[in-house]
Amino acid sequence: MEIGVYTFADLGTHPTTKETISPRQRMINLLEEIELADQLGLDVFAVGEHHRPDYLVSSPAVVLGAAAVKTKNIKLSSAVTVLSSDDPVRVFQQFAEVDLLSGGRAEIMAGRGSFIESFPLFGYDLDKYDALFTEKLEMLLKLNQAEIIDWKGTLTQTINKRGVYPRPYQKKLPVWVGVGGTPESVVRAAEYGLPMALAIIGGLPARFAPYVQLYRDVYKKAGHELSQLQLGINSHTYIADDAQQARDEFYPPYSEVMNRIGRERGWPPGTRKDFDASTDLKGALLVGSPQQVIDKILYEHELFGHTRFLAQMSLGAMPHDKVLHSMELLGTKVAPEVKKITAK
Repeated sequence: MEIGVYTFADLGTHPTTKETISPRQRMINLLEEIELADQLGLDVFAVGEHHRPDYLVSSPAVVLGAAAVKTKNIKLSSAVTVLSSDDPVRVFQQFAEVDLLSGGRAEIMAGRGSFIESFPLFGYDLDKYDALFTEKLEMLLKLNQAEIIDWKGTLTQTINKRGVYPRPYQKKLPVWVGVGGTPESVVRAAEYGLPMALAIIGGLPARFAPYVQLYRDVYKKAGHELSQLQLGINSHTYIADDAQQARDEFYPPYSEVMNRIGRERGWPPGTRKDFDASTDLKGALLVGSPQQVIDKILYEHELFGHTRFLAQMSLGAMPHDKVLHSMELLGTKVAPEVKKITAK
């Protein structure tokens, strides 16, 4: 199993200490996180795209380009690229350049996006949320197949036998589809035979098992080899030396972020009791000691049989030193044990 980290590079004020981090300092910290992940031998580091004041990165490719020249082995991905409100040609070109800078370590994780700010910002009709993603994903995949593209666009531009440059260092850029739990998105990824990254940020992970089974069933029915199937699970994760410490350190920034987003979306506020329950073996949060997180990844592996796990640690205004320590525990204690067991 591949094990890595993803981040939205949150900005904000810590609800307990009241410390606020500037965008400049957050960018410095982000590059330190990516460098450390590479040094620890983690497999993937992914950066999300947002267009809100509470998140730093609007262009993952820019950050990943900087990271490419500061790292040696780690795969560099978006998580996600909001393809619906972007130009597939530019997305392909930008990640091709990251791939050249990194010597073949770039990936694109394409998604529709869980926030909608980019649609009015770039002049896209939110009513065409799904149609835009469908057409643009198809276009991106065609760009990835051949140097010369002939494309008749409806919601995208039409291209008449033109070359798109530069080409990536790899023969083709790996393209994943990020899914939040809608059957249509699952089916789309499976029909194309694309790797799927499933975000589980709430509820019981077992409830997502039918989506994974749907993905496998459609993937096979579409004629793709199950031996080539790649499935990722992305989850909120925080590791400390002991379980109580992990819960106490992660809860304040986690609660602030989830309740703020919840107010925007009409969710009821979460409580500490809800949070603690979600850290149990069968809950959605991988928060605890190294052994508890090992047990939880392995529990989910029994449910899903996934080939990749990505941990979102730097949630809200989580202190940088604590994020780095959590990453160290992931790389030195959790990942080796999980890889040893899942390789059997």
